[in-house]
Amino acid sequence: MSGPILIAYEFDGLGGCRAVEDKGISQELKDDKLAWVHLDLNHPDTKPWLDRELSYLDPFVVDALAAEDTRPRATEIGEGVLLMLRGVNLNENADPEDMVSIRLWVDSHRIISVQKRQLKAVLDIEEKIKAGRGPKDAGQFVNMLISRIFDRMAPVLSELDDLTDEVEENILEKPDNAFRERIIDIRKKAIMIRRYMAPQKDAIGQLRLSELPWLDVTHKRHLQENYDHVLRYIEDLDAIRERAQIVKDELANIIADKLNKNMYVLSVIAAVFLPLGFLTGLLGINVGGIPGADNTHAFIIFCLMLIALVVSQVILFRKLKWF
Repeated sequence: MSGPILIAYEFDGLGGCRAVEDKGISQELKDDKLAWVHLDLNHPDTKPWLDRELSYLDPFVVDALAAEDTRPRATEIGEGVLLMLRGVNLNENADPEDMVSIRLWVDSHRIISVQKRQLKAVLDIEEKIKAGRGPKDAGQFVNMLISRIFDRMAPVLSELDDLTDEVEENILEKPDNAFRERIIDIRKKAIMIRRYMAPQKDAIGQLRLSELPWLDVTHKRHLQENYDHVLRYIEDLDAIRERAQIVKDELANIIADKLNKNMYVLSVIAAVFLPLGFLTGLLGINVGGIPGADNTHAFIIFCLMLIALVVSQVILFRKLKWF
């Protein structure tokens, strides 16, 4: 496809489809058969195309499809729904937590989707369509898209959980302050993904309780399954975030204990050498009357006295259970 249109298909209601040219998709969207057009919001002709070809829709829908930024939600308008979803960013050199949005208008006869960045779940659906396993109706399309978004998300969350396990194990074996940055990175990723997962759960929950005529009992049952998936993912993200915080606290405690132990050793050493320093300083002053100044054995006697003093201090500290 050239221009703003990336994908355009007409469905036969049996799982098959027919690719539609740019000029023909406008008419297909008005016909009774289900048609899907997927547009690139980065193309300068996308907004004019939406305004021109979808003039029969509520202007609010067109503006929402072309919005610069979106948050997951589902808004029923008549017999259609404005659906905003997010999926993990699996594009090259991208961070998965920098989630990709897709904007959709769905009713019984048309599916209009818009993207700013490529979403792998959309390509998955196109592959199924080309293989003859496309959606039979709009409700099945919505469920397929949501399912693929979550399927793509599962490995990312699993990897995040594995990273948490790895950091936790390393900290228990060899605590190092360098792990603090990795813990912060894990928490940041979990928070960023959850930021969009929570409203996405609400959007799916609202959709499964809607009275839209093109959503039958089977569709709503699949939506319930997808709702359970997103709920589990949110719980997993909460668990990862809490575990990361616990690991961070444990690391801080281990480092603090190690520091306290070192300070304790230094304090004991200082306590041992404090009286020795006092005595050597006292006897080192250059004034008359220093004891043993005329005794050739005075130095040896003084050293033995210092050794006896150290031994006495060690015995005393042991009795006081200082070490």
